[in-house]
Amino acid sequence: MPTFAAVDIGSNSVRLKIARLQAGRLRALHEDREVTRLGEGVFSSGFLTPESMAETVKVLRRFHRTTQQIVTDNVRVVATSALRDARNSQAFLEWVRSATGWKVEIVSGVEEARLIHLGLVSGSPVDRVPTLMMDLGGGSCELTVSHRGHIRDAVSLPLGAVRLTNEFLPHDPARKGELKRLRGFVTREVNRIVMRIGAARVGNVIATSGTAAALAAVASHLRQGRNRQRMMVSRAEMSRIAQRLSRLPVTERRKIAGIGPRRAEIVIAGAIVYHELLDRLRLKGFRYSPLGLRDGVLAQMAADYDRSTRSGKQIKSERWESILKAVDHYHIDRKHAMAVRDAATSLFLALRSVHRLAPEYEEWLSAAAMLYEVGDYLNRSGHHRHTYYIISNSEILGYTPQQRRIIAAIARYLGKSRPVVEDVPMKVIDSVERPNVQKAIVLLRMARALNLSRSRAVENVRVRVRAAEVKLALVPRRRMGMDLELWALEKERDYFREVFGRELSTAAS
Repeated sequence: MPTFAAVDIGSNSVRLKIARLQAGRLRALHEDREVTRLGEGVFSSGFLTPESMAETVKVLRRFHRTTQQIVTDNVRVVATSALRDARNSQAFLEWVRSATGWKVEIVSGVEEARLIHLGLVSGSPVDRVPTLMMDLGGGSCELTVSHRGHIRDAVSLPLGAVRLTNEFLPHDPARKGELKRLRGFVTREVNRIVMRIGAARVGNVIATSGTAAALAAVASHLRQGRNRQRMMVSRAEMSRIAQRLSRLPVTERRKIAGIGPRRAEIVIAGAIVYHELLDRLRLKGFRYSPLGLRDGVLAQMAADYDRSTRSGKQIKSERWESILKAVDHYHIDRKHAMAVRDAATSLFLALRSVHRLAPEYEEWLSAAAMLYEVGDYLNRSGHHRHTYYIISNSEILGYTPQQRRIIAAIARYLGKSRPVVEDVPMKVIDSVERPNVQKAIVLLRMARALNLSRSRAVENVRVRVRAAEVKLALVPRRRMGMDLELWALEKERDYFREVFGRELSTAAS
């Protein structure tokens, strides 16, 4: 029973959650949270302040001791908006690594939205109607449209409560002009996505994060005994709450049940964002959920450990849908891409005793096979280099940056060039993975060769593996020649021998 820990370094607070995987389900063992305001300096100066970094590292040291006491098998640390924006983020990453040994992963806004979505659908029943998931943090607001557990759209807006407070509300209590400018900015950002989100015909709205929890608590308190336990906030209630909080100084906001002393400092900005979202999108209200980013990180870790879990199946589906979306976006010939993918998968399975790659390489090879022609979208000249750039910098859901770089490198070397350590695509990959990537490159080159004429001339491939030789017998489709495919495979013989240390022979069957 493996035990996982997820650490979420947010712009406002740092969170830890530890869970154990039992019978395919995650069971929480420990949670911790502390406000450090890491993003406070970033949104005004572009730099993390020494004080906020020191406070955050202090909390992370405490989290580290907890993970050792509970004996976790794996810890994943992710950071969001503040570190995405900070110009001195590298100094903070090195400080954390020196203090804890942890490597911090800075996730994009879309990846943050995906992980929040994963945490929600893995830990609660899936809604049958289109659902909008809203997560308003310190630096950004992630909006995700989900239908039957699948992401249909995701967007990240610069509407974090700490960011907006620092930018627009320097006085306490807030002045009318400041509130007007804040509402104008929020309205402008929300109007950018009104048509996009409105087209989804959202039926339910789920809000996560500390600000949503505070607003739900305020709404419950103001009901004065009517449905006080209900964690729903209607649009009308949100309007009244935003107006009331905007008129109060921070000392009075702190007295309101559910807000808390530190949340009171930034809750006006958060309330205005939620009010504008509900109003502009014409939504009835939102339901608060305590699940969030850290739950998605834990679900991802559980899926990486055991792909048969609910989250494992969810992630596999997300990845495949995202790849197909990219295929259509870049105008790739889907029929040809599927043929190359099928050939690559068949070779991977037939040659397992030769390549000895880890099981996840089958999926990465499959993704590379589907996407190796994306570079043509930019320019046929230099399209292999364009392919690497697009894949490594894309938002293919469910893959880490390192996994995207591996997929991109596999898809990159299908022309005359072969990878060398000095190449950027190989340099940025962990040294232990480089030989494995080379093996996957050979397999994809062979799969492409089997479909070079783009006419599916090869019906089947019979593979025979011997100690010093691999024989491929190509079975043609009826009345179709395979001269081009046989010629292309012959050109891969030297590279095959170089990587696998065996001879490759091909013939028509």
